[in-house]
Amino acid sequence: MILVKSLCLVNGTEIRVYGDVINEDAYICLTDIAKKKNPTEAALVISHWLRNRSTIDFLGLWEQLHNPNFKPTEFGRFKYESGEAAFTLTTKQWVEATNAIGIISKAGKNGGTYAHSDIAFEFASWISPEFKLYIITDYQRLKKDESERLSIGWDVKRELDRIKSFL
Repeated sequence: MILVKSLCLVNGTEIRVYGDVINEDAYICLTDIAKKKNPTEAALVISHWLRNRSTIDFLGLWEQLHNPNFKPTEFGRFKYESGEAAFTLTTKQWVEATNAIGIISKAGKNGGTYAHSDIAFEFASWISPEFKLYIITDYQRLKKDESERLSIGWDVKRELDRIKSFL
């Protein structure tokens, strides 16, 4: 499992990844992606994205598909309120109210707002379709590299076990 690894992207932008890339259970740092739009106020960029009804719809559907403990009633409230001009939402409010698992916030070293790769790609598309394609391309490279690294380790272990059997 990859704990935190950087994806080096266009213009030197680094995007951190947390989780298991191979098994499609990776969380990509939205904070790093948001810095592409506003380097000094990344959290504000994320909260602006969360204000959109289409974002709420996407997050709610993702959670319904992947999270048996998701609270659809709270989701419905956010969906209804997202049409209001004064509507605001933070990742913390979303997670606490709906019991969401697709977005997490991490404090401390390597802290930031992370989202499952499905959600992170959607966020990146909102930032810039071109930037989204760079992220997807580099994410696929990271996945391939990690898969090759693990298969090399597996081959070495298999050979060592075979040698031990002869001893």
